[in-house]
Amino acid sequence: MMSEKGEMLTFTIPETFEGMRLDQCLVRFFPERSRSRLQTLVKEGHVFLDQSCITQPKHAVRKGMILAVEDVPDQMPPAIAQGEQIPLDILYEDECMLVINKPPSMVVHPAAGNWSGTVVNALLGKEKLLQEDLLSESDPLRPGIVHRLDKDTSGCLAIAKTPLALAKLSEAFAKRSTSKTYCAILRGHPEKLSGEILNRIGRHKIDRKKMAIVAEGGKEAHTAYRIVQKGMIGNLPACLAHIRIFTGRTHQIRVHMASLGHPVAGDLLYGSSRKLPAERQMLHAWKLTLPHPVTGKELSLEAPLPADFLKMLSEMKEV
Repeated sequence: MMSEKGEMLTFTIPETFEGMRLDQCLVRFFPERSRSRLQTLVKEGHVFLDQSCITQPKHAVRKGMILAVEDVPDQMPPAIAQGEQIPLDILYEDECMLVINKPPSMVVHPAAGNWSGTVVNALLGKEKLLQEDLLSESDPLRPGIVHRLDKDTSGCLAIAKTPLALAKLSEAFAKRSTSKTYCAILRGHPEKLSGEILNRIGRHKIDRKKMAIVAEGGKEAHTAYRIVQKGMIGNLPACLAHIRIFTGRTHQIRVHMASLGHPVAGDLLYGSSRKLPAERQMLHAWKLTLPHPVTGKELSLEAPLPADFLKMLSEMKEV
């Protein structure tokens, strides 16, 4: 059995499976999949028992339980990413690194559901853009990638072209020697025009696709925001914010802005029922400052706002 992308398959655990390990149970339901692949699905948070996400393959099942499995892939991942002829908007490039303006809807590297059409596929499609020694020494599905942007987030993305640049840029991001400022269109009008958020972000206890602010565990997350424009889009309040992140947690800006009651426009995961007319999350990695991996000289790049972002801003009537 296989699902279409995004489909949830459900089963009732029969009496004969009582006490069986979850991964062994999955092998019975998906005989065409290897046990190791099914174990990976469990660990990645795609398997649920009675609506609770289970991430331990050895978890014992009981008869009558409802087993739900999401995103069972219809193909296995390639061993290495393949080059494709995809244009890139390059903001800066030299012999050891480049910074691109990633368009919205483009995934950074191949992963389940997106084995092609990614930034990495585009990089590999350009002759000698990534050096051979980098390709042989780095992750075959993520060569040159030192940080990521969500699929629907546009803007500045730095990429290493050599092993030295990969190590130095990775170190710069890890040590927070970089500065990242985003533009975001938010729902509503925050009471405070500027502020900082400092807490911890970890995986949501129930919905494994989501991140959440947690009291224990997780990782420190630090965000500063400033509202630069307020207005109305149709009959809904909206605003433009400049947001700087001092840490790089998954979905950090989206989680923090939603926690204030002002989610990013178009954010289907963390947004509210009162949705602004956006076809994707209106989040753009506007400015990126980082040390050059060889010279150490500070580089400051800026990615112009994409057309859909500018269109939405043009529809915002100031108040």
